Amino acid sequence: MRSLPSVLELRRRVATVALALCLGAVGWMAAANARAQGQLPDFTELAEKWSPSVVNIRTLERTRAAPGSGVDPSVEEFFRRFGIPMPGRPDPRRGPRGDEPQQRGVGSGFILTADGYVMTNAHVVDGADEVLVTLTDKREFKAKIIGFDKRTDVAVVKIEATGLPAVRIGDVGKLKVGEWVMAIGSPFGLENTVTAGIVSAKQRDTGDYLPFIQTDVAINPGNSGGPLLNMRGEVIGINSQIYSRSGGFMGISFAIPIDEAMRVADQLRTSGRVIRGRIGVTIAPVTKEVAEAIGLGKPMGALVQGVESGGPADKAGIEAGDIIVKFDGKAVEKSVDLPRIVGDTKPGSRSPLQVFRRGATRELQVTVGEFEADRPVRRAQSEPGASSPQSKSVLGLTVSELTDAQKRDLKLKGGVRVDAAEGAAARAGLQEGDVILAIDNTEVTDLKQFLSIAARVEKSRAVSVMVRRGEYVNYLVIRPGR
Repeated sequence: MRSLPSVLELRRRVATVALALCLGAVGWMAAANARAQGQLPDFTELAEKWSPSVVNIRTLERTRAAPGSGVDPSVEEFFRRFGIPMPGRPDPRRGPRGDEPQQRGVGSGFILTADGYVMTNAHVVDGADEVLVTLTDKREFKAKIIGFDKRTDVAVVKIEATGLPAVRIGDVGKLKVGEWVMAIGSPFGLENTVTAGIVSAKQRDTGDYLPFIQTDVAINPGNSGGPLLNMRGEVIGINSQIYSRSGGFMGISFAIPIDEAMRVADQLRTSGRVIRGRIGVTIAPVTKEVAEAIGLGKPMGALVQGVESGGPADKAGIEAGDIIVKFDGKAVEKSVDLPRIVGDTKPGSRSPLQVFRRGATRELQVTVGEFEADRPVRRAQSEPGASSPQSKSVLGLTVSELTDAQKRDLKLKGGVRVDAAEGAAARAGLQEGDVILAIDNTEVTDLKQFLSIAARVEKSRAVSVMVRRGEYVNYLVIRPGR
């Protein structure tokens, strides 16, 4: 029969177990900390090394006397003689022209070259009378605006200095979603502020000319123009925009990809402006419903809503209602792809393009023009007192012939005017004043043909209708059976 252990022996065993548990807990915590340290990056070295390459940018504007105030000249003379500033006018004692610079805004930038070229956002310097660049060593320089491009929101300014710490440019193509990134800038005018986060998405379309890098890095007013860096200390973007309902950071920020920004910056440094191709069309996305209804298969390409009269596209034979699916050998997957592809094409180049028109693809050639200000397109105007026969179709549309004046103003050869829409047609979005150019990929030349096509439409099948509304052309889908 085994004897029971003594009290002292029991205490010793309990102490041994307790010590083992404590050591195990300490070891587990140390391992957890080690794992955490392995997952969370240390930004201290990056911030210390690259902060000197980031600058604070202040913009100034001068207050100017408003011309023609309508004040009695004798009253003005009284104030001038006694050296009293006129109410609502600049104080003449503050300068020879009463135009003392006033601060307009604060932004950020980063040094591109050791001899003083600095990159920032176009909206930071646009409209400024003076641009002041302050380095981290507190030296301040008056900068010269070399050029800026509003479409990409990229600007380059120059300060007279040498031996500056330039940034290192990274490869955006190697950037991955989930990768850690860091921003340096001057949010709310607080210089040399570092924030960090991860890449939330790449190629994010926001309706602008360029696709953006989306991050959750804290970006606020004043960060604009500052760099977004990867963990290798390379600049991979320019912090440009935030999504916000309050005006402050809400967890979503956008940066301009540095490869696109550098292409713009190189042109600005060379010529002071960006040379960009254009073909003279107004475009819109192609929806899934429209793509299925017209036989395109999947939503892709850019729907041509309007063609500039006499422009490159007009000369090439591109028509409103065409869907451009390929340009210069490059597929147009989304409508926003087209202006980017065309913009990167050298003006004067003769480029092939493929369009989908009324159920079939066609190959065309266009001579790319140089981007310039948009030209207004004339809207159709009804001839006073003009009238034409009306007829109601099974699609729920009351339509009429176009007058010669309407065809001339719209530059159309055919089509019918919608005078009223009800039922399925109204639900599809058709309205009075629309001009129907095609039904089910068949061109509509006149009222008689329209009625003939409409009469053959199956009530259970969706019908695609190409519609001209004002300046633009679009596709709508009528579902008669609904």
